[in-house]
Amino acid sequence: MSKFVHLHIHSEFSLLDGANRIKDLPKRAKELGMDAIALTDHGVMYGAIDFYKACKAEGIKPIIGCEVYVAPRSRFEKEPNIDNKYNHLILLAKNNEGYKNLSKLVSLGFVDGYYYKPRIDLEILEKYKEGLICLSACLAGAVNQALLNGQNEKAEEIALWHKKVFGEDYYLEIQNNGLQEQVLANQKLVQLARKLDIPLVATNDAHYLKREDAYHHEVLLCIQTGKRMSDMDRMRFETDELYVKSQEEMIEYFKAFPDAIENTVKIAEQCNVEFEFGHTILPNYDVPEEFETHYDYFKKLCEDGIQKRYGEHPSQEILERMEYELDVIQRMGYVDYFLIVWDFIHYAKTHHISVGPGRGSGAGSIIAYAIEITDIDPMKYGLLFERFLNPERISMPDFDVDFCYERRQDVIDYVAEKYGHDHVSQIITFGTMAAKMVIRDVARVLDIPYSEADSLAKMIPNELHITIKKALEQNKELRDKYENDETVKKVLDIAMGLEGMPRQASTHACRSGYYQRAS
Repeated sequence: MSKFVHLHIHSEFSLLDGANRIKDLPKRAKELGMDAIALTDHGVMYGAIDFYKACKAEGIKPIIGCEVYVAPRSRFEKEPNIDNKYNHLILLAKNNEGYKNLSKLVSLGFVDGYYYKPRIDLEILEKYKEGLICLSACLAGAVNQALLNGQNEKAEEIALWHKKVFGEDYYLEIQNNGLQEQVLANQKLVQLARKLDIPLVATNDAHYLKREDAYHHEVLLCIQTGKRMSDMDRMRFETDELYVKSQEEMIEYFKAFPDAIENTVKIAEQCNVEFEFGHTILPNYDVPEEFETHYDYFKKLCEDGIQKRYGEHPSQEILERMEYELDVIQRMGYVDYFLIVWDFIHYAKTHHISVGPGRGSGAGSIIAYAIEITDIDPMKYGLLFERFLNPERISMPDFDVDFCYERRQDVIDYVAEKYGHDHVSQIITFGTMAAKMVIRDVARVLDIPYSEADSLAKMIPNELHITIKKALEQNKELRDKYENDETVKKVLDIAMGLEGMPRQASTHACRSGYYQRAS
């Protein structure tokens, strides 16, 4: 059993700030003899599902959390030089209700509170507190900031408010990060904890996996802020202690406060979020009253569509293909999915919004062709339905639909109005640091002349999903430079350490998602 559990960890999804890859965190926890580990990215929960799956694969308990940004006033206030000075707070989900509340808080941080960062406020924190454990966070936490500014009464007031809201689930967080300010903060936090009877918890605010990764992390921060390592005013952590430390290291540093170590295990034992995978919940499509079931209406649409596409007396081959596809769609539970997609495409076509003929594997469905989701005849071109839906390979179907760029928003608005704004979302996409880009980024940060960096990047083959490691195997000239030029080796080693990490988040150019809200 663990004697200590990390409860404050940043992954690659603390964009250009965290350098821990999701897949590596549970492996490292396992190596260090821990049986649980938390994920607390800055203001987001992008990595929660991947983290959960990676932990389960390694037999490690996943603790789902977030280091939220708290607005100094209301989340709606956005006055320069006041409301961009937010504080940090760690929230951990104890159970599935806590996970839903944490998701709600993070979403509201973006929808209502975004101002430089996605911010929540004390109003919604109190409203969605159930199922959450709260830690006072790092030096950027409100309690720490008050203590470091000599505002002891204010620190007490902040701590007591959180204690009132979270009760025994509120902890004052002490850290071992090599910073002088932290040593001072720890002393005051211990005094405050004893005075107010608030439990302590030890964390390490890990931004990278091992001590030797600190330099890579500094380079990452420079990429984020557009600085160079040689810049005196660049953002820096002034420490190499922000890594995933062993239990022994943490226990030794906090030997005077064994309760702070023990509480990490206590908290981990309380956190039991469980996700279910393998089934899809879709919004309800309201069928006309004269049809008893959704399938009955769907089948009628298909039969009418087949006659429209192939005439009143379609061949036996076409009828058998239709029946086969209908059976598969019904058995796999995707009748409503087809109805919803048909619905918004039908809306577009009847409102003079241009719609593409269909792309991808969905063009292999005669049902999709019959009800005019696509305009490509799969029988004419010998397209296979099994590439789209296959009972032996359970996966959500995915129609690639193109709408007129100028009126695409009209279709999105229609779907949101019909199925509810809380059932519709646009999908996020992440730009990652690909091989050529990361080489140029690292070289700039290290003050390598652009011409040299560009020459190096151009040695990476123009191949889809190429990696620097693979390029070294393929390109002898690049390999020779790597082996004989110390500067090139340094650039490529750092670049390989950062390659593939998310660089920025944005809205997917074409896709939207439809889901059933958890309630």
